[in-house]
Amino acid sequence: MGDLANLVDLARSVPSESTQQAVGYPSLYLLVVFGSLVPVVPTGAVVSSAAVVAIHQTAPPLSLLVVFGVGSLAAFSGDVMLYWLGRRGVASKNGSRWLERIHDHAAPERLDQAQARLEEHGVAVLVLSRLIPAGRIPVMLACLLARWPLRRFAHGAAPAALAWAVTYQLIGILGGSLFPEPWEGVAAAVALTVVISTTPALWRRLRRRSAGDARSEAAG
Repeated sequence: MGDLANLVDLARSVPSESTQQAVGYPSLYLLVVFGSLVPVVPTGAVVSSAAVVAIHQTAPPLSLLVVFGVGSLAAFSGDVMLYWLGRRGVASKNGSRWLERIHDHAAPERLDQAQARLEEHGVAVLVLSRLIPAGRIPVMLACLLARWPLRRFAHGAAPAALAWAVTYQLIGILGGSLFPEPWEGVAAAVALTVVISTTPALWRRLRRRSAGDARSEAAG
């Protein structure tokens, strides 16, 4: 009887699904917006984890639809807010100096590539930049340097946010469907998003190191 009573107490201590949703969806929105403004939160992992939890609920299609809506809206809101803040900086008294400092701190080769692609393909580059790890900020800076108005940037940021939310939600669905327990699916989804986000940076570092070694050998 004691074990049964403990199980009942444990079941009562677990929040209901409606409570989880009431807390989880606003948290999802705030985390993605914050991560878009200050790129320290792994927003892709947040959306993937939310998708894992959603497929284990009683109405997975509806829960996944809400996760997609909240995640894409949050990504769009964060991008537009960050670009608006950038435009305010450009329009300020020291805007030219502000842009010069950004240009100096950004990786020159990536910013140059973003500017060239923006001139050639326009708004479509924003969609691709959202799907490429660490590709969003250089393209956004390129838009600021090109003096794009906020409305034009928003036209590209909207489909970019939708594509981004779909991509990371699919990662979460994949991770959640492979494991019976939600925490296992969350761990798998987070690990996969970390691999996706870090692999390009590691590859670029290895290429730069190889290029440096080749130049050293040639000079020697």
